[in-house]
This record gives sequence, structure tokens and C-alpha cells, in this order.
Amino acid sequence: QLQASGGGLVQAGGSLRLSCAASGRTFSNYVMGWFRQAPGKEREFVAAITWGSTNTYYADSVKGRFTISRDNAKNTVYLRMNSLKPEDTAIYYCAASTKLAVTYSFTYDYWGQGTQVTVSS
Repeated sequence: QLQASGGGLVQAGGSLRLSCAASGRTFSNYVMGWFRQAPGKEREFVAAITWGSTNTYYADSVKGRFTISRDNAKNTVYLRMNSLKPEDTAIYYCAASTKLAVTYSFTYDYWGQGTQVTVSS
């Protein structure tokens, strides 16, 4: 089970840190990813990190502003979001996958319930 938290309302230019806590199993051997879905839009890839934190991947729209990290000892993955923009407004979901096709949502086996991020202009 994955539990996302840390969302909220923030002004443009502000920062938030999302957390995704895993329970019920160890996800240290999984790729962990963040996706988001804005109203009326399809779910899109945001960022992913491999099991040993060796590799990180980012959507072009968040590169340089967002940072994904993980703490396997705590079974938790984080998404630090800086310089937030109104277009970052969405529900953010964390997910876990055993596959390396990290940008494709259908490759993820486990999903959290989502946390709302709202960025005001």
C-alpha cells in the first residue's frame, strides 16, 4: 500500500514536498514514480527513481524544479517541488513498478490514493 501526503495550496513560486510512504511490503527493489492528473487531462509522468537511487528521470516540464528522492530504510519516496507554477496544479500520485519503462503509467503495479496540489497565481 502506498500513501501519498504533503499536498496543499501554495502561491506560484512556492515549494512543497510530497511524501509517499509504503506499507505492507518492501519497495526497495521497485522503481518509484510520481504522476499527476489535472482536471480534464490524462495522467502524466512527473518523475521516477530506480531502486538504488542510481537513476532519476523527470518530465521536461518539471526538470530543474522538482527533485525525486527515496529513503529505503523508511520505505518512503519524496518529491521536492520548487518554483511551482499554476500549471503544476493537479492530483499527484505515487506508484511502484518492477519495470524500467518508468514514464508509462501502465507499467506500475501499485498506486497511492493521490494528494492534491494547488498553485495559485
